[in-house]
Amino acid sequence: MPTYHYRCKNCGYDFTLAQSFSDDPITVCPQCKQEQVHKVYSVAGVTFKGSGFYHTDSGSGASH
Repeated sequence: MPTYHYRCKNCGYDFTLAQSFSDDPITVCPQCKQEQVHKVYSVAGVTFKGSGFYHTDSGSGASH
């Protein structure tokens, strides 16, 4: 189940909630009860391991 990070624009409360893809997004802040909540998006980290991803990657020393 995905985890979503939310922040209230009114009071600044940050919280994380596990929700199904079919669940509606949270709009009411659990702390101040105002309808000022929005999702906070962040970049997912990606690490490529192994050979063959890009020609400048370190490899076996073979010429390109």
